[in-house]
Amino acid sequence: MDNPSTPVSADFSSSPPKRTKIVLLGDQSVGKTSLITRFMYDTFDNTYQATIGIDFLSKTMYLEDRTVRLQLWDTAGQERFRSLIPSYIRDSSVAIVVFDITNRQSFLSTTKWIDDVRSERGNDVIIVLVGNKADLSDKRQVTLEEATAKATQLGIMFMETSAKAGHNVKSLFKKIAMSLPGMEKEGQAEANTKIDVTTPVAGEPPEASQCSC
Repeated sequence: MDNPSTPVSADFSSSPPKRTKIVLLGDQSVGKTSLITRFMYDTFDNTYQATIGIDFLSKTMYLEDRTVRLQLWDTAGQERFRSLIPSYIRDSSVAIVVFDITNRQSFLSTTKWIDDVRSERGNDVIIVLVGNKADLSDKRQVTLEEATAKATQLGIMFMETSAKAGHNVKSLFKKIAMSLPGMEKEGQAEANTKIDVTTPVAGEPPEASQCSC
């Protein structure tokens, strides 16, 4: 005889969150580690320390209709570590390719990083082009229009961020998390539609309060 007190839907909420591997790529000193630190701890460190090899952190995001666990892989931008990168791209779901808006060469190098992602993952990956250090817009060497045009041409997402000021960092990872089901369940075309966003509207307030660091 069935026990009427047995809960019917107990297993639904107890299911583990989906794990998604996100790899951050880009030249040295563009701010990959700072973006992760801002997202993870909402802090910024003015002291620059180059990433040696690969670092890994994990964070759970609670969205309105789902919970996702993001595995963030921070890669070194130095040439001597390039041989390590393909193995970390290979099983990733998302690649964030970062450049420094005040360093034109870092923007030009994104072509190489995106090619690396495509060669390992084809179209079965979300690629996000990120122009970091937006707080230094008076020193920019890459215009919004140029970066937007490149992202549009490649069919990828583009956003400008400031790890220092906390601008658009949380929005970046939230948009990525919300786009994941579209890629897996509704096909690549739908995923591209969902993540086809460009830079924030001028004057948009940052997500975190401006810091003086």
